[in-house]
Amino acid sequence: MLTRITQKINAGKPLTRKDALYLLTEADLLALGKLADGIRRDRHPHNRVTFVVDRNVNYTNICESKCKFCAFYRNAEDNDAYLLDRDTIFAKVQELVDNGGTQLLMQGGLHPTLTIEWFEDLFHQLKDRFPNLQIHSLSPAEVIHIARLSGITMKKCLQRMQAAGLDSVPGGGAEVLVDDVRQEISPDKIGWKQWAAVMEQAHKLGMRTTATMMFGSREKPEDIVEHLFRIRAIQKKTGGFTAFIPWTFQPDNTELGGETASGVEYLKVLALSRIVLDNIENIQASWVTQGARMAQTALFFGANDLGGTMLEENVVAAAGCSFRMSKNEVIELARGGGFIPARRTTEYEVLEEY
Repeated sequence: MLTRITQKINAGKPLTRKDALYLLTEADLLALGKLADGIRRDRHPHNRVTFVVDRNVNYTNICESKCKFCAFYRNAEDNDAYLLDRDTIFAKVQELVDNGGTQLLMQGGLHPTLTIEWFEDLFHQLKDRFPNLQIHSLSPAEVIHIARLSGITMKKCLQRMQAAGLDSVPGGGAEVLVDDVRQEISPDKIGWKQWAAVMEQAHKLGMRTTATMMFGSREKPEDIVEHLFRIRAIQKKTGGFTAFIPWTFQPDNTELGGETASGVEYLKVLALSRIVLDNIENIQASWVTQGARMAQTALFFGANDLGGTMLEENVVAAAGCSFRMSKNEVIELARGGGFIPARRTTEYEVLEEY
């Protein structure tokens, strides 16, 4: 079976769901990694590993969705609930720019009162103050929530956000794009088709986006495979995804609880992502959830990107996972694996090699 699958890959033929499920559940880890690494070497023969200098500003932790896997959200009446004021946000972004940052990732909860005007005003002010910064912000769930609160369509919401300064959309809230799983872990969140619709609309408007997967909660191997094939289908239709980022559920302090996926499971899913997603250029290693050494290992299992330096990150940290890396540490991590570190933009334009 592995020989036949390898022949298909070498011939440039797409895999079937049956092929992918075999690789995930039955193939040897190192054999799977070798396949993925070969594809990575073909796609990125320059031996470069990229990263972006960014910051994740979580503008609020108040959220109506109350996902069972999330340790970050709060109810509006909770003592530690917050909504950042403008001066606090601008100070955080100024620090990002002072540190050579080029990407601002702004995400928060589904706040019960923040309509589109709040975001339009914020984005306009951010662009006025920091014109060279890429606003890579919100998630499909936030976009749909804001549109509903504002009494406008999702398309109109994206158009207005884009006009105000939103440059691109991160792939947050994808979790696993299978509604049975979503009903179990986040019953009040949008379904997978709504997530896909936002991404497709953003792509139509000329915005690039990323795609993600959070696995290791309640999904089956078949669900992981289905998620990958749904991402591949969207990319075939629009070509708008710049990268795919798989990361593991962090159970601490969450209602869902349980165990997190092992390092072996992480590497298998990452490698399978590189193999199945033959139409997505970049696969990102998640040092935020895996730590530096596992992220470095991931560079030999199909990943070619180390994501952002994340001057700040609060959501994963709320689940007790608080890996931190400076720009120099990211550079040394890539270099230590035998790669050429390169700082990039959100859209993967290389700015500087080290």
